[in-house]
Amino acid sequence: MRNGLYAVFLVTCLALPAAAQEAPIEETIRSQIDAFLADDFARAFTYASPTIKGIFGTPENFGAMVKNGYPMVYRPAEVEMGALRDIAGNLWQRVRVVDQAGAAWYLDYMMVETAEGWQINAVQVLPAPDVGA
Repeated sequence: MRNGLYAVFLVTCLALPAAAQEAPIEETIRSQIDAFLADDFARAFTYASPTIKGIFGTPENFGAMVKNGYPMVYRPAEVEMGALRDIAGNLWQRVRVVDQAGAAWYLDYMMVETAEGWQINAVQVLPAPDVGA
């Protein structure tokens, strides 16, 4: 019994660093999506990491990339936060987005903590889960 309690304690302690960040990370992602919905690319760009800002240079370039490459993020009908995971020292937030046509998409947001708070360092579109009969 003692080993079982230790295992539960250990798992709980290991999960705390990621779990403690859930609310601010989710707020960052939701705030960026809200900015896209308002066509406020300047505000959306503030949630991007310094690396992403360096790649795209301007809010207009960044906005064009999102509109063309991530239309489900640009104009989602529905957004649902999933699990926050620590993978190789990086925090990844799973997000389920339903687009305007009703299709569900799963994305992973790589988050980095900066002096300005949590920022988005990458977004990966995940393969659709298998649909079984």
